[in-house]
Amino acid sequence: MSFAGMMLVGLTIDLAIGWPGWLYARIGHPVTWLGAVVARVERLANRGKRPMRLGMGALCVTLVLALAIGLALLVQSLLPEGIWGVFLGGVLAWPLIALRAMHDHVAAVARPLAAGDLAAARAAVAMIVGRDPSALDEAGVARAAIESLAENTGDGIVAPLFWGVVAGLPGIAAYKAVNTLDSMIGHRNDRFEAFGKVAARLDDLANLIPARLTGVLFALAAPFDAARALRVMARDARAHRSPNAGWSEAAMAGALGVRLSGPRIYGDRVSAEPWLNGEARDPRAEDVWRGLRLYARAMALMALGLGVLWLVL
Repeated sequence: MSFAGMMLVGLTIDLAIGWPGWLYARIGHPVTWLGAVVARVERLANRGKRPMRLGMGALCVTLVLALAIGLALLVQSLLPEGIWGVFLGGVLAWPLIALRAMHDHVAAVARPLAAGDLAAARAAVAMIVGRDPSALDEAGVARAAIESLAENTGDGIVAPLFWGVVAGLPGIAAYKAVNTLDSMIGHRNDRFEAFGKVAARLDDLANLIPARLTGVLFALAAPFDAARALRVMARDARAHRSPNAGWSEAAMAGALGVRLSGPRIYGDRVSAEPWLNGEARDPRAEDVWRGLRLYARAMALMALGLGVLWLVL
């Protein structure tokens, strides 16, 4: 059975309809189901001194992964062989791909920003980034939206598809479990620093290849600026606070000819992040739309790659 074919079917369905609001209202979403499990385990297990928290966090990761992979293995074993198995597998993979949602969230920032409604743009960008948007000017909002687009293309689309191609439904389910664990407990604060350490490190490992692949896709999707995108990625990616996000963000910065990252405010704390493509200009409202067009071309290239893999494997 072609895992690449499954992922292509899932990607196509998500592109066509996303995850409809009426469906979410009725049954939620697989990621929210996983999140409920993580939250329940965390409330029960995250206690005691650091060594105990570290061990219980590792146990939490093991339990959630076992649940996700076990269910996915069971379902995949029941799929028929041939094209119907590929189609049904794609339907099951579909909820774990965020292609349309990613575009819609960033477009919701681009529209008011282009219309000069900075307050609405700040409110929209607050839905997709963790920094304080209240003091952001046009360039700051545009930068935050483009960075979110670049980073989340990697961990919301490319990474789940990559692991889905590698291992089918268990691969994509395992990745989404790891990513959900990291987003919920992989924080550097008093509550989660020890308990979420294993989840955070596992997420870094799971995104190691997909993050770099995302950067290459962005470069290939900007053929006239591909050399600059690759140069900026190779030079600046490792300066990013994340071992993975810098690759896609630096490639996006180079492809668009703007500077990203840099100092930002989280709550009452200023984070002095280095610039990516620091010699370039600040992004403007129209650059968010340019980023979305680059995103669309990169995703088309990825779909083409999945189609080729389906044919040859």
